[in-house]
Amino acid sequence: MSTVVLENVTKVYPGGFVAIDRMNLRAEEGELLVLLGPSGCGKSTLLRMIAGLEEITSGSLWLDGRLANDLTPRERNVAMVFQSGALYPHRTVRGNLSFPLEIAGVEVPEIRERVEALAKALQIEETLDRRPHTLSGGQRQRVAMGRAILRQPSLFLMDEPLSNLDAGMRTELRMEISSLVRSLGITTIYVTHDQVEALSLADRIAIINRGVLQDIGTPAQVYNDPATAFTAAFLSSQQLNLLAATVRTPQNQYVLLDFGPSQIVIPWTDPRAYAVSRHTGMQIIVGIRPDVLVPVSDQAEGPTLVGRVRTLEYHGHEWLAFLEAGIPAVSVPQPPDQRRHLMAGTTGKARSLIRRMLGRENGAAAQPPSASAPAGSHRRADLIVRLSSRPAWRVGEYARVAVDVAQLMLFTMDGARIDPPRR
Repeated sequence: MSTVVLENVTKVYPGGFVAIDRMNLRAEEGELLVLLGPSGCGKSTLLRMIAGLEEITSGSLWLDGRLANDLTPRERNVAMVFQSGALYPHRTVRGNLSFPLEIAGVEVPEIRERVEALAKALQIEETLDRRPHTLSGGQRQRVAMGRAILRQPSLFLMDEPLSNLDAGMRTELRMEISSLVRSLGITTIYVTHDQVEALSLADRIAIINRGVLQDIGTPAQVYNDPATAFTAAFLSSQQLNLLAATVRTPQNQYVLLDFGPSQIVIPWTDPRAYAVSRHTGMQIIVGIRPDVLVPVSDQAEGPTLVGRVRTLEYHGHEWLAFLEAGIPAVSVPQPPDQRRHLMAGTTGKARSLIRRMLGRENGAAAQPPSASAPAGSHRRADLIVRLSSRPAWRVGEYARVAVDVAQLMLFTMDGARIDPPRR
């Protein structure tokens, strides 16, 4: 087993593209840590730096207490499973599984015994004499995992190993990976863009966006108490309602979230009330998951929101209702421009190296920062409601939904969670 520690790790590609921006992360011994984020966010780059397949521009990587920046991939004792399986096409399944043992000089009888035992455990014993091109996607991934396991590494790295499989096979192999990794007790870092995969597999999840760590914690922690609006939105199976509200404190009696057509009261007994009141007169972002909005009658008491039904969508096991509520909706806030942050926080030799990679040496002109939408920019003002059965609503009618104030997620306009004061 091995611990993995990244200290201010940064990766800058030629031309100035910042793939990873000052990443601080730790994977404990025997932990299954999932790196989650959208395509292009830097999670595969991070995995490849840990494996030694990509150089680190600045920062430190520690493997089991040993500085690993300059270690070769072989010296790091890691095994990597790729999206494609990356099997040797000219070798049979038996040959692929036995290859790391052959390299290690293990005796032939022991190789045969270990390969056949593992093949049985992975349910691929009938494929041992077949070549990779004759296998299904699920079988190829089982072989790739088996080859990694037989190496007996101190660290598993898995780069979206299930993304090429159909939904049923993903579910089956997901359970097998979880069982295998935990039974072996080997530290595992697993990359995916699928939130269901992350929530069901991980001991902890690290959410990444634009090369920046957004949040880290157990699946329950990051889902129920997300540190950023991006985390909350990315972990929602349906599009999260992100609404702009102005904070008011009428005569200091309570905290009022003013959405324009509707208002919601946060009582002072709510532990977040004081922290929210510090934003009086300013806008904040209110996150509401579609499944916590409950249809109620017009006579219902308590906090509610009202909107005109624009459309109803049938999704088989559920319905989605889109209500035009007249409430300003906001886009998910994105991290600031990474190149500007990177240069501001880096000094010395690393700064000089980054300047060269950005093309700023010898009088070269600086590249303009990439454009990004400002935090809190407005989008279509639909309120999305998730329902288990078809509602009695009709398109064009007005509908009312109850709001559980305790389940509101509250963020500043730059996407940071509004936390209650510490005691």
